[in-house]
Amino acid sequence: MNADDDILLSSKMRGPVKIRIAVIAALAVCAPLGAQDRLAEDLAKYQHESDPVRKSRALAKLGDEQVDLAKKQLKAEDEVASLHTLEQYRDEVHDMVAALHGTGVDAEKKPAGFKELQISLRETIRRIDDLIFTLNVDKRPFFRVVRNDLFTDQNELIDELFPRKPDKSPPKSDP
Repeated sequence: MNADDDILLSSKMRGPVKIRIAVIAALAVCAPLGAQDRLAEDLAKYQHESDPVRKSRALAKLGDEQVDLAKKQLKAEDEVASLHTLEQYRDEVHDMVAALHGTGVDAEKKPAGFKELQISLRETIRRIDDLIFTLNVDKRPFFRVVRNDLFTDQNELIDELFPRKPDKSPPKSDP
């Protein structure tokens, strides 16, 4: 190869390299926007749903996205926005638990909605615990309040799904 071939080869390579760089840059910009669009889309779907069972399933999906958003906000050192995101999720969960109770459905016999939300809450609480350990010690109590509220709602769902039945056998008498 001579010098003219190197110049010709490098000029041909620049085009595809520039295109690749532009594509990578576009993907880097679009990926977070796509995640935000998905969150907004799922939030709108959740808010417009009227059936409590379908709404609880939508909230189960939405919880993962909201915790991910809270983590991103923490990485950007915006603890207030992160806490607000988790508080919003907590309020949605609390309203959903109340709506499921309001249906009058026996969760033990028809667990649809109750079960999905309880499983999602268990996983979300675990993820929030991991998030709390990344915080400075002085910021943790604010996030723990949200976590404990979610834990209370999860326990209510468990109590609905697995109610304690009184023992129906007569007490044994001593001989």
